[in-house]
Amino acid sequence: MREGPEPAGQDPIQLLSIVIPCRNEEGAIASTVEHLYVELRLHEVEHEIVPVDDGSTDSTWAVLQELATRVRSLRPVQNNGEHGFGRAVACGIDHSRGDAVVVMMADESDDCRDVVRYWELLNQGWDAVFGSRFVRGGGVIDYPAHKLLLNRMANLFLRMIFHAPLNDFTNAFKAYRRRALDGCRPFLSPHFNLTVELPLKVIVRGYSWTVMPITWRNRRSGISKLKIREMGSRYLFIALYCWLEKHFSRGDYKKSGPA
Repeated sequence: MREGPEPAGQDPIQLLSIVIPCRNEEGAIASTVEHLYVELRLHEVEHEIVPVDDGSTDSTWAVLQELATRVRSLRPVQNNGEHGFGRAVACGIDHSRGDAVVVMMADESDDCRDVVRYWELLNQGWDAVFGSRFVRGGGVIDYPAHKLLLNRMANLFLRMIFHAPLNDFTNAFKAYRRRALDGCRPFLSPHFNLTVELPLKVIVRGYSWTVMPITWRNRRSGISKLKIREMGSRYLFIALYCWLEKHFSRGDYKKSGPA
């Protein structure tokens, strides 16, 4: 698969931050964090795990505080501002200290082994690594049929209007070097449309990126926070915003300078 610009020679990742937005995830967050911690320690990845409690009304925050007494790299934070998936991710990025960030879901839908593979590819010099569930080696397990159909239609639309060889824009589970994230500011999306905003801005603004296969599993506990009826217009808004930037901004937001 063709990617963005070739990766530049960049320093190795010194600290990897994993940002995990959480809202009412008391049934899943402990196992997500524990499995991730074991995997990263096994591969000797210097890291911090930054779960962001986004206004939970259950015991998510209490679970995170208890976990922090056992998981030395855990740094839970609370989003005390307005809530929303995109705002929680932005809060986590702002509170993280790593020179690269992986955004990961709290519900065990993402495979923690893929986080190590993100780290390995970032260390090859890429500014961003986009996981795709729909390339060879990737896959989905228990994906509801109606959501899968809407997902493929939305991703085909984005692929066509941006002429970008990426077929999984809408997946949140992606990795970014800090300089690419800073180059994507300001973040405009308060909700799940941030999952589209970040990769589109990376592509439009000229950062290097590559794709790797990932596996996604439908959550086994809790309730999905993504409401498709509410998100359609928000996804369209951010897509059109990035399209306008690509064609009419005259490069004002393009990446500049060496790595």
